[in-house]
Amino acid sequence: MRAVFFTSVLFSMLSAGHASPLVPRQSITSLSLAQIATFKPYAYFASAAYCSPSTTLTWTCGANCEATPDFIPVASGGDGGDIQFWFVGFAPSLNTVIVSHQGTDVTQLESDLTDIEADFTNLDSTLFPGVSSSVEVHEGFAKEQAKTAATILAVVQETISAHGATQVTIVGHSLGAAIALLDGVYLPLHLSGVTFKTVGYGLPRVGNQAFANYVDAHVPLTHINNKEDPIPIVPGQFLGYHHPSGEIHIQDSGAWLACPGQDNPSTECIVGDVPNIFVGSLSDHDGPYDGVEMGC
Repeated sequence: MRAVFFTSVLFSMLSAGHASPLVPRQSITSLSLAQIATFKPYAYFASAAYCSPSTTLTWTCGANCEATPDFIPVASGGDGGDIQFWFVGFAPSLNTVIVSHQGTDVTQLESDLTDIEADFTNLDSTLFPGVSSSVEVHEGFAKEQAKTAATILAVVQETISAHGATQVTIVGHSLGAAIALLDGVYLPLHLSGVTFKTVGYGLPRVGNQAFANYVDAHVPLTHINNKEDPIPIVPGQFLGYHHPSGEIHIQDSGAWLACPGQDNPSTECIVGDVPNIFVGSLSDHDGPYDGVEMGC
């Protein structure tokens, strides 16, 4: 199944690394070990979303749960096929609500097809009130996010109330990162009095230039790419897709570099390092992200 998915991606995303015109940018900087360590809990939460809802609801999902032992789960759901797994809860040590979405389960054909359905669509005006019609996103990703949007919103509201939370952090890997980013746009439109941030791992491009600009203006986002992972360079820029700012690129050496701007073309960043999918390595997609391999 993994071969079917990625063969389809290869066929449809040739020249995916088409670079933006060079513009002045801030300098690329290296993260300290202390800065890298701050992302590790979110990697475990993103990885835990691959575990069945019955285990994330009781927080008995193995290594991912054991690494974040104070987490208080509130709700979980999904079937891993028609609806990706998800969970919501509160992390006292981080003082934040956590929303996590499962990435692509390669044993589920329907999930695979979602990833390669690359047509643009406008954001639903009910879910995303006030967002300009110029903002367009990947149709498959939009459909996946819409399936759980109302439920996630209700549970996040419940969790904020129960724990007096003032921050919400949305995480995910692969397809889960795309859904998390759309949640990062959606939730602040319906909730006030709290701050939001989104942390995505192996994030594919989600929308057009207007979407990337909207995210830069409204969504605190960090998207972390591992070595020569080809998934962050698809769908291709030649199809009109653009990444928002906020990239961190893990080097072959293990160094983490902050790459400023949208789709930074430097060879130290993912677009320059992986100019097309043929020079990428799918084995880098699942990690490690500071020692965390995605999966349950």
